[in-house]
Amino acid sequence: MLKQQARLIASLVFVLDLALISAAFFLAHALRSHLLPALGGRWIPGALYPVERYLPLLPLALVLWSLLLWSSGRYRSHRTVPVLDEAAAIVRITATAAILFLLIVWGFRLDERLLDDDRLSRIWIALFAFLTGALLLAEKLALRVSSRYVRAHGFNYRTVLVVGANEAARSIAASILGHRFWGYRVAGFVADEDEPMPETLGGLPVLGRVSEIGRIVEAQVIDEVLFAIDRRDFDRFEDLFLALQEQGIITRFALNFFPHAKASLQLEDLDGVPLLTFSTGPTSVGGLLFKRSFDIVLAGILLVLALPVLALLALLIRLSSSGAVFFRQTRCGRGGRLFTLYKFRTMDADAEERRREIEHLNEMDGPVFKAKNDPRVTRFGRFLRKFSLDELPQLWNVLLGDMSLVGPRPPIPDEVARYERWQRRRLAMKPGLTCLWQISGRNELDFDQWMKLDLAYIDNWSPWLDLKILVRTVPVVLSGKGAS
Repeated sequence: MLKQQARLIASLVFVLDLALISAAFFLAHALRSHLLPALGGRWIPGALYPVERYLPLLPLALVLWSLLLWSSGRYRSHRTVPVLDEAAAIVRITATAAILFLLIVWGFRLDERLLDDDRLSRIWIALFAFLTGALLLAEKLALRVSSRYVRAHGFNYRTVLVVGANEAARSIAASILGHRFWGYRVAGFVADEDEPMPETLGGLPVLGRVSEIGRIVEAQVIDEVLFAIDRRDFDRFEDLFLALQEQGIITRFALNFFPHAKASLQLEDLDGVPLLTFSTGPTSVGGLLFKRSFDIVLAGILLVLALPVLALLALLIRLSSSGAVFFRQTRCGRGGRLFTLYKFRTMDADAEERRREIEHLNEMDGPVFKAKNDPRVTRFGRFLRKFSLDELPQLWNVLLGDMSLVGPRPPIPDEVARYERWQRRRLAMKPGLTCLWQISGRNELDFDQWMKLDLAYIDNWSPWLDLKILVRTVPVVLSGKGAS
């Protein structure tokens, strides 16, 4: 029942969000077309095309914003999320969606197709993004503040009985007491048979022992029973769990199976069989679908725009040294899958055969090889490496799906074979053209720092983080800092 109710509320909020985005679309057109020309005089051109000419862009806007809102978890219960975090998330989503909207419209020249030979109003896009963010922010804050006010004043709350008198039980109760706006009240504790049973615990009453739960739930209103017990005691509580289920009482278990594990936990369903899933990488279907869609769109645009540059670089490589234009190498992708990586050749044709001769020049610790003054690199190759131009062909790898625009750099199999166990987790995400290591000093960092940055990226991944890394990559590449 609660799950169905949550889905209904999420669906209603989603529909409301789409309505607000649409309202911002039309309001921005009205302001730009009628109000701003009157206020701006000669600085702002006259009225725009009729709003009907802009309508084909509305589905694009709805898709972008809705994908980002879903992938960021905006429609899950936010009882435990601070209001400021909610506001910051809406601002990030709006900024990301607006940039993507502009990139897609500009990259595919949708404005020229829809509006003949006239350009789409950039002021309208800015107004649309601002109004969308403002309306969504106002809606989310209004929903959160009103619901928290109601819960904090004793309405729409649920009463919880905590089973256990241990540290985990006290910690859970303290969290609930410290956040009244979550909408929960703690009726008290129930001690296990072999636990001490004081009269109170953390200011809350200890109502009895586990054997007395039947009497307790009949004597007072209990909506949920939360078990904070050791995982080895699950079998002992099966009959009690079934008895509570028969009475319609929601039962929850504090699943702290592995206290030192960093993996995120999800409860999934496989043909009716509940699965408890531990994952060390992003698992959001919506978020990963958005990441892949963004890769295809932006990599496609960049590849088309870079074709003249690619042709010129290929010609210069051919003229400056003998050998193939492209360098192909087997690399490890997500989960260790092998793929062929494409780069412009920056070394002599016999570089692989000469690798043993220059092993002593390696400046990196760990299993990787990096030499700032590698004698195998051609003169033009040094220029390509300095500004990462040799990696432009990897846009094709992105389109093929072997790589992403942002992700840990793809290692070679020999390096992976020498990884320590904790370092292999960097293979949990698809490799990328750029990453945190790329914008944090590259070859100026040691191998452990490199690996830790990759793991930090995986643990904190979001579309917004990808966008920030892409933006910060541009000045780093242009400066050639940390390249070899």
